[in-house]
Amino acid sequence: MAAVAENKSAMTSKYDDYDFPTTAPEPQPGHPGHTTPEQDAKVEQLRSELEQLGYTDRLDTLTMLRFLRARKFDVAAAKTMFIDCEKWRKEFGTDDLVRTFEYKEKPQVFQYYPQYYHKTDKDGRPVYIEKLGKIDLNAMYKITTAERMLQNLVCEYEKLSDPRLPACSRKAGKLLETCCTIMDLKGVGITSVPSVYGYVRQATAISQNYYPERLGKLYLINAPWGFSSVFNVVKGFLDPVTVQKIHVLGSGYRKELLEQVPAENLPVEFGGTCECAGGCELSDMGPWQDPEWAKTPKWALPKEEQNVVKNEDSGPVVKDPAAQEGSEPVA
Repeated sequence: MAAVAENKSAMTSKYDDYDFPTTAPEPQPGHPGHTTPEQDAKVEQLRSELEQLGYTDRLDTLTMLRFLRARKFDVAAAKTMFIDCEKWRKEFGTDDLVRTFEYKEKPQVFQYYPQYYHKTDKDGRPVYIEKLGKIDLNAMYKITTAERMLQNLVCEYEKLSDPRLPACSRKAGKLLETCCTIMDLKGVGITSVPSVYGYVRQATAISQNYYPERLGKLYLINAPWGFSSVFNVVKGFLDPVTVQKIHVLGSGYRKELLEQVPAENLPVEFGGTCECAGGCELSDMGPWQDPEWAKTPKWALPKEEQNVVKNEDSGPVVKDPAAQEGSEPVA
């Protein structure tokens, strides 16, 4: 109990403006509510060093911990990762993009590459589904562009961070920071993997470099013949923690998948019982659509409300955007 009490006192940064549970449900090292005094000190060190460089956004404790876990609590490495991420966000225009981007061609694109969030698994996490076997880039690029596909991907990651995960955390009554991913490889031959994964590699780089620690479990279903052998080789190059999250399954995947995802939350085509009106792929059903759990994401609020940071002595204060105009972070 003492460790938990210490960790609660560590969650007092002026950047920690949360309206959902902030303790991880399982006592994993380095996760919120289960950190050591040394790890708490590294959170403060990382945040302080970033503040000295002029950064003021995304310095909350949960974000600091995610970057530190991604770099094994090496402060210097986590700092570099964070700076690179912020540079990318500025170049990509992420903050403005999530507020303005409209993916009007989504129904047409999904005919060739369905990728969507749909309800939750038994742990309460968002379920994310991709059907890689249906990818037809030539057909897709007649409808959209690679740039717009990546813009949509980034917007979905931003929406995973807020409102999806906060809504799921409120409903579950515990902190949820990851999602359960299902990648359907049906139709992907082992020889076609390089061409199919051209775009996917780029998308994966965005995930790993700029949205760390978001993978809870990954189910690769309908894996083609020979895929498991290839994956066993790849395992040697992956972090053991990541390997534990990945399950490679053939066509007989339903029993194991249903042990993780309730049948009523899993689309019929994957062995569940869910049949959303208009199709599960476009429904975006989940706690983030339920008024009982959903709240307006912070990125959708007026900028003056986004810039509120708690003063540790006197409550919330508003950062002066004008004062920040000339203060570029120094990499």
